[in-house]
Amino acid sequence: MEHVVKWRAIRDEAIVVTGTTVYIPQSIYQPYTEADRVRYIEKADLREPIIFKTAHPDQWGIALDDALKAKMKDLLDKDDNMFEKCGPSVSIRLQWPGYRSWTKQIPTMDFKSPKGPITRAKLAKNIANCVKRFIEEKEKERMEMEADRRWRVGARNIRMEDLILVSLHHISKGSWQPQLRLRTPLNEIQLRRSQAQAPHSNA
Repeated sequence: MEHVVKWRAIRDEAIVVTGTTVYIPQSIYQPYTEADRVRYIEKADLREPIIFKTAHPDQWGIALDDALKAKMKDLLDKDDNMFEKCGPSVSIRLQWPGYRSWTKQIPTMDFKSPKGPITRAKLAKNIANCVKRFIEEKEKERMEMEADRRWRVGARNIRMEDLILVSLHHISKGSWQPQLRLRTPLNEIQLRRSQAQAPHSNA
């Protein structure tokens, strides 16, 4: 399906200067039943991916930490309207390895005066908030039995500060899924984890 091709293509097309080229290996969300897959994917008018490009340096991706703090001066086309003619809200979905599928609704409108669609900058901040909430919730849960522990989230593991938002993909009628890559190398995250688990010396 075309939206799957576009999801995979981002990893080859993205210009990366800072951070890593390691993406969170999410599966792509799909409705459970064949009828719903036809209704919400095959018959839906899925939109093009939204890319978060930045300057200084020129690359694809904005650090989630910057997005959360509204440090958007280098985000290109940050005032462009998103989700025009899209209904009052959309679902942001995460298919993080080792955890159950997670979703949160965000508004498509900004209720400032005058009211209008949210901008690319506001969307980036909303996604950062979603990922922050996901990590806070999942930190308290066990990973699935066969899960790769490298992808564990939480204060001693992968944090929001370790992530870069590259793009957002329309993966079913009302759902969008972000492509995230690591800002911090996995070996540094693993070192942080092992240091946190090591017994403290009394010397």
